[in-house]
Amino acid sequence: MLPTPYVKCDYSKVYEPSEDSFLLLDALEEDKQYLQQKFQNQLAVVCELGPGSGIVTTFLMQNEIPIKNSLYFAVDINPWALETTLDTAKRNSCEKYFMDPVRSSLCSSFRNNEIDLLVFNPPYVPAEEVPLIPKSKEYIDEWLDLALLGGKDGMDVTQIVLDNLNQTLSTKGIAYILFCARNKPEEVVKLMKKKYNWDSKLIVHRKAGWEVLSVYRFYKDI
Repeated sequence: MLPTPYVKCDYSKVYEPSEDSFLLLDALEEDKQYLQQKFQNQLAVVCELGPGSGIVTTFLMQNEIPIKNSLYFAVDINPWALETTLDTAKRNSCEKYFMDPVRSSLCSSFRNNEIDLLVFNPPYVPAEEVPLIPKSKEYIDEWLDLALLGGKDGMDVTQIVLDNLNQTLSTKGIAYILFCARNKPEEVVKLMKKKYNWDSKLIVHRKAGWEVLSVYRFYKDI
């Protein structure tokens, strides 16, 4: 079993690691060997969208996923999340790895087809609408809402990422995305295959309290 990063931060400002966070860690651990083989002898560009506490990005670094000497980017619109991710990486002695926190809306700061490994625990809770970006860093409660509420079916933000995978990922690119049952992931993966020719594989699936969570790998065999 791979070690889980130590996290100590202000959870009034960033999303606290929960069942979904740990499920994502389990999925990445499950696929570590697959990823090593996929990206062997390659400099891999890794991007986590919405790192929150930084637990996932730190886990990737300390366990050298997908491979040693990867480049890691933690991308969040929440400035508190970027500060916390840096702190979590430092607490877990990850200074030797290249990790750059990027304040951005999803992958808009990257050139097309630049990312090899994309990891996303999205705001998947269904809500009337996705919250607006807060006007100030000090509007702490609003930043947390942004990390949780995903609009209709909880899929508004996730769907943007899925619709842009062809432009976001490299030719060998892979995405790991977390869903709850109310996101209707079985329908999502069928549509991704039909509309964009993305293959998918269910990596982990677990009941967590009142939620049923799953992590899917999206990929193309070339």
